[in-house]
Amino acid sequence: MGGVPQTSLTSPLVGREDELARLTGVLERARAGEARAVLVAGDAGVGKTRILDEVAARAAAAGTTVLTGHCVDLGDVGLPYLPFTEILGALAADERFAAVLAAHPVADRLLGGGPDDGDAATRSRLRLFEGVAALLTDLADVAPLLLVLEDLHWADQSSRDLMRFLLSRGVLQRPAGGAPGHRPAVLASYRADDLHRRHPLRPLLAELVRLPAVERLELRPLPDADVARLVRALRDRPLPDTTVHRIVERAEGNAFYAEELVAATDAPAGGVPSGLADVLLIRFEQLSETAQQVLRTAAVAGRRVGHDLLRDAVGLPEEELESALREAVERQLLVSGDGDTYSFRHALAREAVYADLLPGERARLHGGFARLLAGPDRRSDSAAERAHHYRESHDLPEALAASLEAADHAQRVGAPAEELRHVEAALDLWSAVDAAARPTGPDAVTLTLRASAAAAHAGEVHRAVSLTRSALAGLGQDADLELAARVRYTLAGNLLSVDNQSAAYAHSSEALGLIPAEPPSATWLWAAATHVMAARQVGENGTALHVARRALGVAEELGITDARADLLISLTSLEGGNRSTPEGRERLLEARELARRAGNAPVELRALYNLAIGSFESGDLEECLTRASEGLDRARRSGLLSSPYPREMRYLRLLVQYTLGHWDECVRGYEEHSGALPAWGGHILGPGLYVALARGDAGAADRARALLKGPFDWMARLVGGIVLTDAAALRGDATDAVTSMRSTVESLSDDAGTPPLATVRLAALALSAVADTVVELRRTGDEPGAADWADTAAELVAQARSSAGYGEDGTPQGPEGQAWLARAEAEWIRTTGTGPDPASWEKTVAAFTFGDTYELARCRLRLAEALLAAGRREEAATEAEAVRREADRLGATVLRERLDDLTRRGRLTDPAPGGGPGAAVLTARERDVLRLLALGHSNRRIGEELFISAKTASVHVSNILGKLHAAGRTEAVAVAYRQGLIVPEPASSDR
Repeated sequence: MGGVPQTSLTSPLVGREDELARLTGVLERARAGEARAVLVAGDAGVGKTRILDEVAARAAAAGTTVLTGHCVDLGDVGLPYLPFTEILGALAADERFAAVLAAHPVADRLLGGGPDDGDAATRSRLRLFEGVAALLTDLADVAPLLLVLEDLHWADQSSRDLMRFLLSRGVLQRPAGGAPGHRPAVLASYRADDLHRRHPLRPLLAELVRLPAVERLELRPLPDADVARLVRALRDRPLPDTTVHRIVERAEGNAFYAEELVAATDAPAGGVPSGLADVLLIRFEQLSETAQQVLRTAAVAGRRVGHDLLRDAVGLPEEELESALREAVERQLLVSGDGDTYSFRHALAREAVYADLLPGERARLHGGFARLLAGPDRRSDSAAERAHHYRESHDLPEALAASLEAADHAQRVGAPAEELRHVEAALDLWSAVDAAARPTGPDAVTLTLRASAAAAHAGEVHRAVSLTRSALAGLGQDADLELAARVRYTLAGNLLSVDNQSAAYAHSSEALGLIPAEPPSATWLWAAATHVMAARQVGENGTALHVARRALGVAEELGITDARADLLISLTSLEGGNRSTPEGRERLLEARELARRAGNAPVELRALYNLAIGSFESGDLEECLTRASEGLDRARRSGLLSSPYPREMRYLRLLVQYTLGHWDECVRGYEEHSGALPAWGGHILGPGLYVALARGDAGAADRARALLKGPFDWMARLVGGIVLTDAAALRGDATDAVTSMRSTVESLSDDAGTPPLATVRLAALALSAVADTVVELRRTGDEPGAADWADTAAELVAQARSSAGYGEDGTPQGPEGQAWLARAEAEWIRTTGTGPDPASWEKTVAAFTFGDTYELARCRLRLAEALLAAGRREEAATEAEAVRREADRLGATVLRERLDDLTRRGRLTDPAPGGGPGAAVLTARERDVLRLLALGHSNRRIGEELFISAKTASVHVSNILGKLHAAGRTEAVAVAYRQGLIVPEPASSDR
């Protein structure tokens, strides 16, 4: 028997995996004869109806009869039994239910009559309730039954009474001696935020949740990541990341709010969409006038306000204020917090109340708050609030002074992003305030320079460049030379951060030329230190070395230890003992200590970064992890975690985790910091993308392409190029692989045309595809085609040799670069037609033993292939077994599939000893996930058991479904049992 037609699903269901699993589990238990009810609670708009629609649609598709009734807000004249009348009306209109309805005249009674009076009415009412229960039970005997009741907070008294009867004495109770069979499942929703203290539904809920067959499910706000997915799914064309972030921030996990905000993206910016504002203001307008006045004042204060401040601002006697606050709290518009504070339950409610204020009323209230906060007991951390209130009350001189005070406070507590925001606010106000009313001390250029420094420390390097250019444009003809030099060398440093080396060198040259070297000065010294870095980046190593040695002497003469530290770092790679050598590390450690003693965290972080990358280049990956973690801890303590060097160290730590084969840690590290995207896209996403590609994630290439959009970012371009080159090679597309490799090298080459160090890796990846193509063309007899591609291979291997032979300081690259060169050489030999060459792959395998577990396994697969072609079967089988173990440990599905293909073609060994015919398909990690699937665990529970994220668990589940050709989780488990992939285990109880 099919279900009654349901409401169409309009918006995608995002997240809610655990909740959906719990509700579908209730349906499965009802089908097995155990009647259950779930009371689904949640705020308005959080997604109750959407998840119930999804469950109902799945149930109907599985042959369940779905009956849905809605309660409606009709005020004090509610219609009795309205949701049940709706259900019976739908049944009466459907011929499929005619026979069952005919056996239960109660339907006619409910549809045609109302309640009676007196004792007779009581007996009649009991018969009515029993009749409805009997009808539902009979329907369940014919087919599984799902009863959905929505919006119980609006239910009339009669419906609440019938609901009580059905759940306590009716449909959930199996008749004594009754045979097992289908039992009804009941899902009922209500708005938790509508249940004030005296709401009539509250006592019923308290009674129902004590019943053994009734449970409560609270839908909490969606996590930010799920809201972002929903927002992107609601639009046909992509929304800018900043827009998505803002919507996520404002929606606070509420799906309906997110949908309304998305719908308003094409409208003029600002404010709350009118339709949403109307919804949000309904509850506000139900308050008393005094309570409304308190909420209006609180809305001007912001999301949160202290009791004393609110009392002084609203000007009400304490008793009246407390009464109004109690009313607002009971109506769940305000919530009380720690420290005697109150806050709006949802930020959008506060926005709607604020937007409803008249302009004059708004300015008056802001002025009142500003004066209260500026009183004799004012705190420095209230400067930001004062600045906001002064600005909104149009007192611009006071707003300017408070903005600068707020910037100073943010700087002291190590909050560069907030410092930037306050300095930029001051700059916006600067020209609007008369010169006589401005604070003494700074000028516009100095303020702009300060803003650029804050932007750099906050990781907004492109913004830092823009601000410093603005400072340069603001310099007059008679500008102070030291200030002019500071602006230019600051601009040079910021340009280096965005990889514009030639412009950086030009500006650092100008800065150095503006200040005489004699007498020695701190300004000349820092200009020189910046010029050294810029000169080195454009290949002017002679100039860099000369200026660095001279400046080091000046730093020692003036006793400026942090400048001395900065110069020692630069000299590490200029004087022969590079950062990967013991001598270089000693110099970097000295520089780190000097910077630490001087309290210059940015220079100390530069030293720590060079120590970390030097360890990586020398092949000491564990030491690299230690140094990178040390640097990130130092950055965290100094408030510079978003600045460029910590960003590089974060990427480096993820890269080392990837290289060492700690892939789940690598993915967790990406997921923990994914909120930093897109600005940090390459640094945060990179190693996680390498893992995704190796694990067969079809979306990895698309995410790599997305990194290439927007302003040029060196790391994003590198990561995108590596992933796209490798992805093309894995699918056997030599043309795309070579194109991607060449475009990446071209875009990352410096102004002098020097290619990036990663050229050797990119060339080796492209050569893999080219070699496969050459081998296949020769097999089919296409010698001209093979010769053309062999010429391409010769060009690529030449690039790899050149890259590996010229590292950071002109000396050959370290173990990683040499390993990639060995792979490039081995791939190139495959194109020469000289036959299998196991020796070249043995050399490559040895080269990758420095620690790159995945590349080591990939090369061992090539070695097994070469050994098999050379007739050395036992050695090939040994290598294949080693690859199998590593591929399964990593969850590297692509490598495992290639290994299984080689094993089948070469008939080396049984690809999955002891397993069923499908055992070779699943990796070890996927078999772990499958075992937990068989126990009925949700993705979140699987993640907790295996110490991976729910998102990663979801990817594994999807892979399992695809490999077992299963339509759902239950079918996948059944297939796995049939194929012997898992053995039955006793299911654990989650109750």
